[in-house]
Formats: sequence, structure tokens, C-alpha cells
Amino acid sequence: MAAEQGFSYTADALRGLAQQVLDLARAGGATGAAVEVSEGSGQGVTVRHGEIETLEQNRDKSVSVTAYLGHRSGHAATSDFSSASLRQTVEKAIAIARFTAEDPFSGLADPALLATQEAMALDLFHPWGLATDAAVALARACEAAALAVDTRISNSEGGQVSQQQAQFVYANSNGFMGGYPTSRQSISCSVIAEADGAMQRDYWYTTARAAEDLDTAEAVGRRAGERTVRRLNARRLPTQSCPVLFEAPIATGLIASFVSAVSGGSLYRKASFLLDSLGTQVFPSFMQIEERPFVARGLASSPFDSEGVAVRDRTVVKDGRVEGYFLGSYSARKLGMQTTGNAGGNHNLIVPSTGEDFSALLRRMGSGLLVTELLGDGTNRVTGDYSRGAAGFWVEGGEIAYPVEEITVAGNLRTMFAGITAIGDDVETRGSRRVGSILINELRVAGD
Repeated sequence: MAAEQGFSYTADALRGLAQQVLDLARAGGATGAAVEVSEGSGQGVTVRHGEIETLEQNRDKSVSVTAYLGHRSGHAATSDFSSASLRQTVEKAIAIARFTAEDPFSGLADPALLATQEAMALDLFHPWGLATDAAVALARACEAAALAVDTRISNSEGGQVSQQQAQFVYANSNGFMGGYPTSRQSISCSVIAEADGAMQRDYWYTTARAAEDLDTAEAVGRRAGERTVRRLNARRLPTQSCPVLFEAPIATGLIASFVSAVSGGSLYRKASFLLDSLGTQVFPSFMQIEERPFVARGLASSPFDSEGVAVRDRTVVKDGRVEGYFLGSYSARKLGMQTTGNAGGNHNLIVPSTGEDFSALLRRMGSGLLVTELLGDGTNRVTGDYSRGAAGFWVEGGEIAYPVEEITVAGNLRTMFAGITAIGDDVETRGSRRVGSILINELRVAGD
């Protein structure tokens, strides 16, 4: 991978630096070591009212090393790739390890679990190579499309275009070395509308590994404008209990709460409302969650996790029952289990729809609350208690009636998960959790 792809180093050069760090750690007395060498570059453009507001170019690089002295570990990092700096960084990591406490659960991943095939056709690298003038033109087109939606759109926070690419190599003293390049492109827009002295703001964005998978700039702008205008003349609701439909981009947060509750750190600290939940019914029997690390161009695809452990397709929730946790090596050892290849987080999670489109979900709900925005983080991960500021729309007779704001939705995540009645086919694909809108049978809505 040469400089013409936007990188300063070839992949072989990064591998050479990684091996140099491992050799230095071994020579310095480390019983084990892990290193990640990475570099990235990109460009971001923001246009506001048709004029360039920001134009940013970024280029960065890093070497991070973890050195082990038995079960003691130390970590250090540098952005200087010179031999002298690498030596000093390794020495610092080893020195830190000497003064840390023994931790019998620390250490590198089990060699038997490391990936043996890194070159998988995941199609994660598609540099855009968009010239600055072209990026500015796209940002202008995006903003102009938003402003043209309605004369009540009175202000803009700008149209943005971003192109980023990176490459890395991870290696450890158990014989693993692997890495690959990635890219991520995005277009976004945020505008403000005003009516009767009250203002509302909303936004939209598109993001993908490859530019050809992005929505058009004009489509993003129109969506941002339409979402903003529809929030005008919002009302408050009387306090009540009712069905709640979480729009797909918001519904991903419910899946994120589940992931957090069954992830290693929460489990071994006993700071989760889903302790000892393997094999237990948490969701309705129609609900499945699959982890698919090998989705082509997936935003959370990878052949191995951040410890070099091979990942695999697996079922996390089957027929509503928890079939797997999200563990790295450290948390797995603390729990007396085996890593699931999730050091660094979950891979692509797929939550199948129950078959209804968004309109059908509204009709099924009848009367209730559609949530399109959540504010703050009022989630107690120990008890599962959930209370979030919200905005959205009141639904009557299966149709959106009017926008609402300054309300709170509250419940308990365990009850909420069990109370899921339908999942839409309007799947959100812009992140690591792919799920449609989620309908929950009842939550407490606090308003007037």
C-alpha cells in the first residue's frame, strides 16, 4: 500500500515497524508484548450558507505497545516512528509494567484462538480521492437541497462532506501479525426551521466504506430539511402509559444497551441487569440477533478482533434467549470462559424484522408515541432502569398526528426487551447494529 493511496507507509513498512517493536520488547526482558502500528488521513469540509466554514486536512500515525512481565503489564504510545523513539516507548512500557500489580487474568490472547487467515475479501478499502473543490460542491448541494425544502427553514448548521482512510498492523509475541486498510466516507446536513417564534433543528447523514454506496448529497439534504420542518409546532403530552415506537436510528440504542449489559466488563464487575443471563429468555421468542463479522463493506466487519483472535459468525440471541456474551480475553478469564472475539467491541449485529414496514408498525401501534430523538443518558446499567428525554410524534389511529417535545420516556430495560412486539423492515445500516424500528407494548411517558 503506497503513498498514491493516500498513505505515507507501505503495509510492509508497518509490519517492519511492528516486528521492530516486538524485538525491542523481547530484548528488554518482556515476557510478552503486543503492538499496533497505524496511520490515517482524511479531509473534512463544512459549508454554511453556501460559504466554506471549515476545511480540515488530517494526517496522523501511532505506535502503541503493551509489554508484559509475567502477569504485570505496561502500556505506552508514540507518534514518532524513529528507531530511538520506538526504543524509548518500549522501555517506558516495560518500566510501567515493573511497577504495576500482578493480575492473574492479564496477558495475550490464547495462541490457539488467533486468526490464521487475515486476507479475507471484506472489501473495506475504497479511497474516495475527492478533490477539495468537488467536496465543497457536494456540501453546497447538500445544504441547498435542505434549505429548498421549506421557506420556514431559516438557518443552517451546514452541509458536511468527510473522507477518511486508515491502515494498521497488529502483532504480538505469540506469533500473530495482521492488518488491513479501511475507508469511511460521509455526507451530512443540519438545518433549523422557525414558526411562530419557536425553532426546531434536525439533521440527516449517510456513511459508507465506498462513495458509491452513499446516498446523494441532494437526498441527504432533502431528508434533513423534511425532518426539521415536520417538527415545527410541537406540543407536550399529558403524562400517561402508552405503546412506544422507536424509530430505527434510535432503536439501535436499545440493541447497544443489550450489548453493554452482556459485555465482559459489565459482567465481571457485576454491574449489569443481565448477569448470568446465558440461556435465559430476555426477548420475545420471535427475536433473533446474529453477529456477522464478514459482511462485505460492513462498517463493523473484520477478520479478527483487536487482540488478533479469529472472529466467526454466531448467534447471540436465538428465539429470544441469550446464546452468547461479548468477551475479550481479559474479561473471559475473569468469568472463567473463553473469549468470543469481541475485544474492541461487537461486529455487525443483524436483527431480523418481523415483516412489517414502518406504516404497518404505526397502524399496529394505533395510538402512542413515535420517538425520533433521545436526549441525555438516563440508563442505569446495573438495574436496567431507563429514563430519557425525548421528542417525536403522537400517533392516532395508526397515523402521525402532531409533533411532540419536552417529554420523558421511562421504564426498565428488562421489561422493555420482553415487551417488544414488532421490528420493522426499515433497517438502519449506518453502524454496527442493523435493526429496524422497534415497537414496545408500553412505556411511561412523562409530560404535563
